[in-house]
This record gives sequence, structure tokens and C-alpha cells, in this order.
Amino acid sequence: MNEAGPDYAASSSASPQLDTSSCEREPIHQPASIQPHGLLLLVREPDSVVVQASANAPTMLGLDAVLGRRLRDLGGDLAAAVLPRTLESLDGPPVVFRATAGASGQDFDVLMHRAPGGGLVIELEPAQPQPDIARRVEAALQSFLSCYALRPLCEQAARVFREIAGHDRVMVYQFAEAGHGEVFAEDRRPDLEPLLGNHYPASDIPQIARRLYERNLLRIVVDAHYTPAPLEPRRNPLTGDHLDMSHCMLRSVSPVHVQYLKNMGVRGTMVCSIMVGGRLRGLVACHHETPRRVPVTVRSACALLAEALSTRMAALEAFVEAQAELSARRLEQRLVEAISRKGDWREALFDNPATLLQPLGATGAALLFEGGVQTMGDVPATDSLREIGAWLDTRPRGGVIATSSLRTDAPALAALTPIAAGVLAVPVSAMPGEYLVWFRPEQLRTVVWGGDPNKPVEVVDGQRGLSPRHSFAKWQQLVEGSSEPWSQKELATARLIGDSVGDVIIQFRSVRMLIAEDQLAQVRRQVAASVQPVAICDGRGAIVLANEAMERLLPGLKGAPPRNIEELAPYFASPGEFRRRLHDLLESRQSWSGEVRLADDEGSGRPILVRADPVHSAPDRVLGFVVLMNDLVERKAADAARRRFQEVIAESHRTRAGWLDRHADLVFQAILASLVENAQLAALEIAEGVELSRMPEMLESVRASVARTTDMLESLARQIEAPRPDRRDED
Repeated sequence: MNEAGPDYAASSSASPQLDTSSCEREPIHQPASIQPHGLLLLVREPDSVVVQASANAPTMLGLDAVLGRRLRDLGGDLAAAVLPRTLESLDGPPVVFRATAGASGQDFDVLMHRAPGGGLVIELEPAQPQPDIARRVEAALQSFLSCYALRPLCEQAARVFREIAGHDRVMVYQFAEAGHGEVFAEDRRPDLEPLLGNHYPASDIPQIARRLYERNLLRIVVDAHYTPAPLEPRRNPLTGDHLDMSHCMLRSVSPVHVQYLKNMGVRGTMVCSIMVGGRLRGLVACHHETPRRVPVTVRSACALLAEALSTRMAALEAFVEAQAELSARRLEQRLVEAISRKGDWREALFDNPATLLQPLGATGAALLFEGGVQTMGDVPATDSLREIGAWLDTRPRGGVIATSSLRTDAPALAALTPIAAGVLAVPVSAMPGEYLVWFRPEQLRTVVWGGDPNKPVEVVDGQRGLSPRHSFAKWQQLVEGSSEPWSQKELATARLIGDSVGDVIIQFRSVRMLIAEDQLAQVRRQVAASVQPVAICDGRGAIVLANEAMERLLPGLKGAPPRNIEELAPYFASPGEFRRRLHDLLESRQSWSGEVRLADDEGSGRPILVRADPVHSAPDRVLGFVVLMNDLVERKAADAARRRFQEVIAESHRTRAGWLDRHADLVFQAILASLVENAQLAALEIAEGVELSRMPEMLESVRASVARTTDMLESLARQIEAPRPDRRDED
């Protein structure tokens, strides 16, 4: 069972005989043992009696026994330090503090949380010196803010983590959409072999391990050569089941993982999760050739930096999405202008390779529209393009269609591989066979694996099964028959361009409907199929067509459809204002775009964006008008989420700044300011670049991340600055 991507050599996704389901079933969150550099106690509430403990607990505490004893009987000020914290919410990551315990009153770093089945899980590690790393953390945060692209950011993160944590090697490991991973950035001791660019298949990290990384954002292995300290009794007396150790820092790791580290020559590791938008996007993996205990303050700092790294990644991704949307909107404007000047838009779509090909890294593009074909760059022959269109019609509709290996997904089209191994397509209308398609040629490329991916199993005692590999030599795989995979950024850009072209097509077809009456039936189907509410009227304002989406938005239309666009006014909260706007539109022949509200009994009204554009047959002649309506509920919800986010961040800043001003060094205030700046930049990029429906979720993810980082900052400040509690025994 593999637990960490950078720690595991490639197991073969191409080996159908290998059954990895046993990995998914292995209860790695319930190992019933710990790493022996610390001890673990499970304490019953409310009487504070120890009901389960690691076997090494009596020895580490210098006591003859701990089971059945109360915390106050374990020596030192542990009970006094634990008691007030039991009033806090302890269901998430552990709280960290320092206390004394044992016969000699030894100093311990304490991590405490509440187990899912009840009871306090208390982990004690012998206290280490607490390095003053606040200024380095502040500098690291500022260095993240100065990175404006993903790779420089990850390279900087690798340097920062190695400087602060002190490991021999630090890797930033990035997951692809399909689940496999790559060492995306690395900082290492000069004499170590580089692992930068190595790939690892998705099977290296089973889903159960990924879920643990999403819950427990930092994991430590002090010495891979350790002998586990079992829990006694083996089962949790409070539940009858094995103790859920998902949040335990001392939790034992899978034996396969331990053996792998030994084979690799690694003894100490620390792994931090990278969470973006609520999803596990990667890991920061730190390796050391000798045993390495990482001080609690350093762990806290690294966890904080991993959260800040995640926030910065979210901001950069949102910025890229915003740039793609801006480019798509500019393209749409050019197409609309082309309709006004020339009566068609297709020539404008294909007049600039920088607009259509470069943003998607494509070598060719084709528009399949109304039975015709227009192309740019290197594309298959026209008949082959029609075959591709027919294949696209067999795919599920409703979004982007992409493949990097056409011959795999459409074997009948395998002959097109040299020029069209990769295909990316978006439907531009609701009609079959109408697509905007991009192409990439076959690209012979070498993928470097951390070991041979075709050898995921070993035969042990006659049984085939997963076993850690003994060779870590780089294994190169020649990939043929496919193109460079399409990235998530490119898929998003294609969707935006497709949406823009689709909007232009609606307008274009609306123009033709007004020009040619014999095309009315065809255009009616196109407009009716649009999910956007559309009404078309002639030059006098008489409604020629209103689609079903408009009828759903204004239910009264279906029973008694209005004859003139001004008769829509009663459906809105301010009918007089609506009539005035429409009158100006009909008289001035100028476009109108504005927000209105639908009428309802409560007076609040659903917010709607109305866009009305004149349709010109000549510079001085208007044939009619196209009225588009957009529901603004998601936009309003996104705006409200952004305002709530800013209020929460501001309040958190005021609260934390007040405490830090009274209790901590000025450097912690500077760190807090950097965290708030990082969050506000992320919120700005998210607001500009993320889809409206995702914005509240993304903002909440950033808010939660900021809350965790400020909690970590206060905890770090308390660990470094707070005075030691008086040592005393409770009666």
C-alpha cells in the first residue's frame, strides 16, 4: 500500500492482471501502532482516565503503568494544560502546546484532538529547541507573492521548504487531472541524483491515502527503520473498533511504504498537502538520508507555508482563467464587428493564428458549420474532417470534447494520427455536426518514470502482489500515437471561445432570419435550442420570436404572448423604467445593456441583465432587435460571497492583529499582514477569473485556508513567545 507519490516508484496502469483493490481496503488510518519517538494516550471524558496507550508510554514517562490512571496521576502539568483546551472544538487537526509529564517532569510537545468515536487523543513528543523562524516565514510568504507563474512559484517553494525544514531533498509533486503525478520542482543536496521530471502513475497513491492527505495536511516519518509501538489494548475500548488515527502525527505508516523508503535509502520524511479549491493538487515532499525529527514549530511553519502556497496557486490559476476569458471576449467583439461590416463572421475568426491557434497550442483548426468547412493551419482533408464531425456527434454533448490519442478513442480514424493525433472540439450550436475543432500532430516524446512502470509486482512465496521495488533507476518510455495532452487551461480556453462563437452564431442567425423569411423555421430551431432567453423583434418592436428559455424566465408569455416588446414591461418590478429604456432603444437605434428585476409579490425580484442590440442591414437601416436576458442570481451570489469574504478577512485581521499586538513580536504582525495580502490577492483573481457558480466555493476554500493559517500563526506565536505555565499537580 503506497502512501506518498514522490516516495513510490511507478506501478503499471497498463498491467490488467494486477488487482490493487487490496490497497483501497487496507485501513491505513487504523494501524493500531505508532512511531516510537513519541507516545500516545487515549483519554476518556470527562473523568480523564487513560483507556488506551502506546506500549512505550510507561517507559517514556518513567512510570510503571499508565492504563487506568488519570491524567493528573501522570506527573507534571499535563492535566492542567489539557483541561482548559477540552472546551475548544477538537474535532479537526490537533492543537499544539507544551507541557511537562512523567516522573521527572520532562518537557513534551503535545498534540491533542478528539477521536471520531469519542475520547481525547493526546500525543507527546520529547520537547525540542524551538528555532526562531518567524522572519524566515515572513520572507517566504513575500517570495511567494513575487512569483507570477506556477513553475517559478513551485521552485521557490522547494527552496523555502528545504531552507526551513533542513531536509536533504525537497520535491513539489503535482497531480495531473487523470491522477498521475510528476516531480514538478526540486531542491536537493548537490550530490544527490535529481528526480525532477520523474512521473508516477495514479496507482501509486490509492484513493484511501489521498483522502488521508486531504484530512491530515502534514505527515512525518522520523526514521523509516523504526519498530512500531503497538497500542494497548489493540482496540479502542470506547468504540470496540480500532482507533481512527487519521489526525495522529505519530500514526504508523504502511509497511510497504516503510520498506520502499529503506530501499530508496531515505530514513526521514515530511510531506505537506497542497489543496486548491478543496481538492488535493499536489504534495511538498521532504526526504532525508538519516533520521530527522522536525521541531513542532518548524512543522507548524511548513504547514502554514503549504496553505499559503495553495492560496497563491489558486490566485495564479484564476488569473490565467481571467486572461483566457478576456481573450475570448475580444474575439467575440471582433466577430460581432465583422457581422456589422461584412454580414459574416467566419473570415474574422480565421484571420489571425495568434487568436485561434496559439492560446491552445494547436497546429490547425477547423470550423464545421452549416455543412461547410473552413480551416487554418495543418488539418486533415475535408472528407476526413467531416468524419471527425460525425464521430464528435457520437460523443456526449454539453461541453468540451478532447482526446490526445484519436486512434485510441476512434480507431477508424487512426490514419489521421500524424496530423491529428490530438483533437479538441466545442459545439458551436445545438445542431449536430457543427463544431469548432483544434488539432495537434503526433508527438513522439519520452516520459521518465521513477522505475519501470511495467514491473509493479513481484512473486513472493508463489504469490503475485504489490512489493516495493529495489531498483530506482530512471526508466524511459517512448510514447507514440498521441499528441501533447490538452491542459485544463486549454480546455477552459476552448470552452470560452466556443461560448463566444456560439453567442455570435445566435446573433448571426437572428440577422439572417430577419433578412430571409424562408430561413425562419431553421433559425427558430436554433434560437429555441439556446439555453439563453432570446426575443427577436422587428424594427417597430413587434416580437417575431421568443424562445422557450424566455418563456421559462417569464412564465406568462406562454399563455398570452405579447405582440410588442414593450408589452414585456409588466413582468418587471419597474415597468415604467423598462418602457422608457425600450422606447429609447427603438427611437435611438442604440444598444441597451442594463440590470432590471422581475416583478414578484415580495418586491425583491430576480435580478436580470438585459442586452438589446439593433440588427443593421445597412449603416442607416435597422431591420430589428435581438434581446438577450441573463439571470444574475449566480453573479449576485458571487458578489455577496466576495463581500462576506472581505468582511471575514478584515474581522479576522483585526482580531488576530489585536492579540499579536499584545502578546507577540512585531514580526508576527508582519506575517499576518502577508497572509491577509495573499488571501486578498487570491480573492481578486478568483473574482475575475473563476466561473460564477464556482466562486462562492473557491472563496470559501480560501477563507478556510486563511482561517487555518491564522490559527497556525497564533499557535506558532504562542509556542515561541508564550510563558511556560506553572508546574503543578492537581489533586
